[in-house]
Amino acid sequence: MSEKKSFESNMKRLEEIVSNLENEDIELNKAMKLFEEGLNLVEKCDNELKQFDETINQIIMKHEKGKEHEE
Repeated sequence: MSEKKSFESNMKRLEEIVSNLENEDIELNKAMKLFEEGLNLVEKCDNELKQFDETINQIIMKHEKGKEHEE
């Protein structure tokens, strides 16, 4: 069973991948695998950021509704 990695660990791995891909001595097959892994991580991070954004918007809307009832 694979455990869900944190956003921060995914971003750290992305930084490692970018660093490896910037290396001119990297073999093409390894570069392709790293590129694919990087794209998957970008998608995961993007989805997680969208979820964070939705949660923050819900919290703000809840807070705004609470302020309306106080007035």
